[in-house]
Amino acid sequence: MLTLPPLSLYIHIPWCVQKCPYCDFNSHGQQGELPQVQYVEALLQDLHNDLGYVQNRKLHSIFIGGGTPSLFDAKQIKVILDGARKAIGFEDDIEITMEANPGTLEHDDFAAYQAAGVTRLSIGVQSFSKDKLNLLGRIHDENEAVTAANTASKSGYNSFNLDLMHGLPNQSFDEAMADIDTAAELMPPHLSWYQLTIEPNTLFHSKPPQLPDDENLWHIYEQGQKKLAALGYQQYEISAYAKPGFQCRHNLNYWQFGDYLGIGCGAHGKITQPEKDVITRTVKIKHPKGYLNTEDYTFETSEVLPEDRALEYLMNRLRLMTPIPKVEFEQRTGLSADVLTDGINKSISRGLLTESENHWQLTSKGHMFVNDLLSQFID
Repeated sequence: MLTLPPLSLYIHIPWCVQKCPYCDFNSHGQQGELPQVQYVEALLQDLHNDLGYVQNRKLHSIFIGGGTPSLFDAKQIKVILDGARKAIGFEDDIEITMEANPGTLEHDDFAAYQAAGVTRLSIGVQSFSKDKLNLLGRIHDENEAVTAANTASKSGYNSFNLDLMHGLPNQSFDEAMADIDTAAELMPPHLSWYQLTIEPNTLFHSKPPQLPDDENLWHIYEQGQKKLAALGYQQYEISAYAKPGFQCRHNLNYWQFGDYLGIGCGAHGKITQPEKDVITRTVKIKHPKGYLNTEDYTFETSEVLPEDRALEYLMNRLRLMTPIPKVEFEQRTGLSADVLTDGINKSISRGLLTESENHWQLTSKGHMFVNDLLSQFID
């Protein structure tokens, strides 16, 4: 039977100073003054329209993403968070993350965002190489990245994350390792370290840069994993590493097939309704102009059909390195664990998975070949 999981909130702020050539997120380059007050009013009305999905829960976590949320004043972030607290309520230990780019964050605003209610920052550094930052279209330089991280570490936040990319255009092994070393010196409790991929509808897709070949990419990844482990960072998700106790609670709720409201341009949500035996996905209107000129912000609502729930759960849950509790599968999908028996047996025979009385666990081979593992559960 379906049971109510924790409830998170994702808030999308779609503007950035300029669109990066690798970015396929719903973001729009800033043109003139941003409609901050109007957009915040729309966000809170959007949230009000979704209150029927809350079902007497308090918010477990909030993530303010983009775009570049740090383009908004701290006072407007406070209006959003105060509105969410009033409308839904917060768990006592709520985690509230805001993304920030070093090139758009005035460093004396760190304290203001914290006073507004933000407990965790995620800083989009990507690289500490001037050359690589230019190739990626980033508006900050390596010194601003270091300053932003140092300021965050001294500002009293519960935690902060640094985003790093590898497999960058013309990146050598030594350059990739140097980025990890520089990041580690700044002592972030959390690191996101992920490979640059070329996505459709991006400038890099139409004009592909020269990326490291597969052999070099694997060498960077393999040695980077070892370096991060030696530095005390535990890999808990495919591209996320944290010091003990500093995993991102918001992202964990995503990958554990928890619930989340999504408000703002193009934001996605996922909601469980046990009394109806229904899991619903929502998508909000994507373009700011359309979003700001409506009172019904939902573009699309769809149901995750019972026959699709097992695969959707696994596609999320297999991102994590921890064992999969069978009871979690049953509670989050409303299905018996027995529906996975054939796929589990195939995966075990291929050395991708092990099984105990209460858990399933990916092997090291399974973590390397997740897509192959998922294919065992497709008829």
